[in-house]
Amino acid sequence: MAQSYKSLKEDFVSNLSGGSIWEINLVTAVAPSAVLLWSALQARRDFFIRYDYAALTTDFLLNVGAILAAVTIYSSTPLVLNIFLVLPALCLYLLPSTSRSRQKRPSHTNGHLEKDKAKTLLDPLPERPYITHYRGSMMVVTCVAILAVDFKVFPRRYAKVETWGTSLMDMGVGSFVFSAGLISARPILKARMNDSVSTVSASLKAAARHSLPLLALGLIRLYSVKGLDYAEHVSEYGVHWNFFFTLAALPLSGALLHLLPQRLSTIHLFALLMSGVYEAFLHFTPLKAYILTATRDGFLGQNREGIFSLSGYVSIFLMGQVIGLDILPRQKIASSITMAGTRVQLQTLTRLLFWAAWFSLLLFLATSYKVLGLHVSRRLANLPYVLWVSAFNCAQLALFCAVERMMFSGSGINTDKAAEARRSEYATSSVLGAYNKNGLAIFLLANLLTGAVNMTTDTLRTSSARAMATLFAYMGTLTLVATILQQRKMSIKL
Repeated sequence: MAQSYKSLKEDFVSNLSGGSIWEINLVTAVAPSAVLLWSALQARRDFFIRYDYAALTTDFLLNVGAILAAVTIYSSTPLVLNIFLVLPALCLYLLPSTSRSRQKRPSHTNGHLEKDKAKTLLDPLPERPYITHYRGSMMVVTCVAILAVDFKVFPRRYAKVETWGTSLMDMGVGSFVFSAGLISARPILKARMNDSVSTVSASLKAAARHSLPLLALGLIRLYSVKGLDYAEHVSEYGVHWNFFFTLAALPLSGALLHLLPQRLSTIHLFALLMSGVYEAFLHFTPLKAYILTATRDGFLGQNREGIFSLSGYVSIFLMGQVIGLDILPRQKIASSITMAGTRVQLQTLTRLLFWAAWFSLLLFLATSYKVLGLHVSRRLANLPYVLWVSAFNCAQLALFCAVERMMFSGSGINTDKAAEARRSEYATSSVLGAYNKNGLAIFLLANLLTGAVNMTTDTLRTSSARAMATLFAYMGTLTLVATILQQRKMSIKL
């Protein structure tokens, strides 16, 4: 008897083993490479000052089209695509600049007065273009992958692995959570700056306001998948569980940890301890065998992957929060405001490189056969997975920070909030800024469009040319919606 189309689609994304971390790094490096070229056009030619259709199209092709190409038509040669993006950027950087938007540096005299004025007027939690680019690019990769994975033009090694191994989509899931943790540091920092102390109950109420919409989205997805008999990969999260439920649990988990001192070192050590204890339970108890092989009886058995992996995702969320606590606040200026631009960026870049090296070292020790000999598993969200996601995202942040420092270090001298806002807008891609501003709403729309395409298109038999056209139209639609929301200054909070 011939297999049903539903079972064929389920088999298409099942029992996969992933690819190498080196290849994943090369593919994802396309995002900072594209931002490098965008930044060169802006910093050296003021290309995006007049944001007309040509500028919007170029922005889209660089920061969305390049990522789409990296995971499809350039999937076998991502290094070539990186070279195509970096070489023209370097040429623009070396050629004489025609930009008229470089702000004049303040005079070196009266530096301490400038320093005091900056402390008074500047936002203590400023918008950072490199963080916007990081979060926006991560959202673009995620949106591309959730539909592209259903077409053969998307390599199977990039799809989520069954149990052990690494893949692009496995990293995408973890990066989404890490990014959420990064931004969750802002309320903590604001409360600290205002010398306000919130109770656990107040934190839980605030977390519930964030979690309830996500819980509702999870229920809608659950009933949609079951009602429409949509293809699903049960071993990913379980029979009923989905990623929205995992996202909904994160703010509540963070609120429950409010009893911990909100210090960087404490949160970091607690996240490592939580992940380490979970790993110990996986190895020294029957828990790992239960998650991977038990029959699906009862609610816990049916959704064991989603429920038990929460420990790992909470650890990733906390790791992101640690990085946010470290890099989001305005850094102290050592001498005068004239030194702030490059010095602060260099300090931030140094710290990000330190965190990337630290997590990479821990990952090496965890996976080395001479030490712990563990394997990465997104399905279990185990210790190596937590460390891999943390190391990768710190390295990505460092790359985007390096691009900003290289291209915009001379224009970052600001003496008031308005000047800083102008500088930030000048150094930020409008397309990536739009994806960052309404990320969760765009992610929801991406899921709806993905479902619509899969219900109306035989993706397994679609030619590569038609698949690329579909993906291009899909990403164009998402970008158009995100850009319209951005231009109308609308922020949809979910």
